[in-house]
Order: sequence, then structure tokens, then C-alpha cells
Amino acid sequence: MVLLLTGCGSSSPTSTAASKLPKVYKSNCISCHGSELQGRVGPTTNLQHVGNRMTKEQITAQINNGGGGMPAFSGKLTEDEVQELASWLSAKK
Repeated sequence: MVLLLTGCGSSSPTSTAASKLPKVYKSNCISCHGSELQGRVGPTTNLQHVGNRMTKEQITAQINNGGGGMPAFSGKLTEDEVQELASWLSAKK
């Protein structure tokens, strides 16, 4: 599991879809969740419709605390970055 997560965190997106992603997503999430939020590594969750499954508060908690194979980003991201990401993801329905 650790080996799967070591690649998570940075990537250089090349698709046109990636150009529409928030900077914080491109810097921290894209390597595991993909440029189209499709999920890429191991048990990584598809985020294309995450707003149907989770509230903004649940997404915020997941980002901060991690779990289910996802590393915690509390202390790695600012509260503003977490809130920006959670707002953007919760709108994905």
C-alpha cells in the first residue's frame, strides 16, 4: 500500500481537461485520482460524481484525515486549499 501512495502528490497534467482543474487538485490529487477524476492508482476512488455520495463536510474530513488508502492532507494543505477543493468536489454530481 505504501508503494502505491508514494506516487501520489504531484504530476504534470497534459490533457486539455486538466487545464480546467483547480491548482490545488493538479498539485496534490491528479497523480492518484486522474486528470478526469476517474481514479488511477490501486483502490483510488473515482471522483467524477463524488458530490452525489458525499457532502462538502464529508469531503473536507476525507481530505484532512485520509483513510481507505488515501493519505491525510491536514498540515500539507492550508484550510483555504482544503475548502476550495471540497467545494469544487462537492459540486461534482
